[in-house]
Amino acid sequence: MTTSPEFEIFLVAPPGLETTLCAEVTEKGFTNPVVSPGGVTVTGGWPEVWRANLVLRGASRVLVRIGGFRAMHLAQLDKRARKFAWGDFLQTGTVLRVEATCRKSKIYHAGAATQRIETALVEEMGAVISAEAGMRLITRIEDDLVTFSLDTSGEPLHKRGHKMAVGKAPMRETLASLFLRECGYTGTEPVADPMCGSGTFVIEAAEIAVGLNPGRSRRFAFENFAGFDHQAWQNMRAVQPDVATPLRFLGCDRDAGAIRMSTDNAERAGVAAITSFQNQAVSDFAPPPGPPGLVMVNPPYGGRIGNKKLLFAVYGALGKTLAARFSGWRVGLVTSEPSLAKSTGLPFLPNGPVVSHGGLKIGLYRTKAL
Repeated sequence: MTTSPEFEIFLVAPPGLETTLCAEVTEKGFTNPVVSPGGVTVTGGWPEVWRANLVLRGASRVLVRIGGFRAMHLAQLDKRARKFAWGDFLQTGTVLRVEATCRKSKIYHAGAATQRIETALVEEMGAVISAEAGMRLITRIEDDLVTFSLDTSGEPLHKRGHKMAVGKAPMRETLASLFLRECGYTGTEPVADPMCGSGTFVIEAAEIAVGLNPGRSRRFAFENFAGFDHQAWQNMRAVQPDVATPLRFLGCDRDAGAIRMSTDNAERAGVAAITSFQNQAVSDFAPPPGPPGLVMVNPPYGGRIGNKKLLFAVYGALGKTLAARFSGWRVGLVTSEPSLAKSTGLPFLPNGPVVSHGGLKIGLYRTKAL
């Protein structure tokens, strides 16, 4: 598998943050990234696929395009799917699920296309088809061209493998890392969150500061592919940057349960020594000792938690606290409601990114140093 040909590797991004992910992809040494709707494309062999899953904080999934063919009708799809070199990628008896989409093609029924491909895999490879399978074959039929991709990640990459506890409306780690990047965070300043929930922003920021790989604690679908080189993967995963930081990362929340969650999550992530979590109201929030940095906060918003009218007072109190005590700090605030952001009274810059999250459009509101 390590001597494989090069593939087109598609790194899935939250829509609206493709260029932000591209900046990370470039920074992490992937060559010639190309931005397109929904993600970033790079080329490379299996080691680059593994590395993308291991080191990229902002990618939601890593897909590999493994080939394809033209098919004008279902019988042709069936025949060519049976002849496809599945054995180069899948082990006999693999448990997987097949997803298909059809667009501008003579084959227009995605369900029928899925069925033909599933039958070919079962009869030619002894595959077991299961809707619950962690391994996923994605089939796109567009302009009569059938393209197969494998999801090499398995579970979405925001599942880092060490957060057992989450709050009511958690921020995905992948999204949190991209928002931190959008706010100019590079791991060289403290980060504080006055409404930290399960601690996502604080833990992500701390991990970035000490150079921990986001995928260090979990398994991936590619570990079950045909010809997988377990030793080469272990060698890659064993390389961990040894970076010390004098910085400290602070999370606060008025909910004692959230503070217990955050503390446990930081412990499992290996950043307990540089993070602290305090049970206190926004009105008591104060900067940690040391240089100014970034306040990053994902307050509740009406569409997901609570009553929007009651939230204006919360946002107003947050704005007053930050304006009074956080001179020299920048602010990044995530909300679905521009009116709530405005009610903080903070001098937000124009035109932050807007992304889909949990069925809502959420915006990132940023300030310069206060």
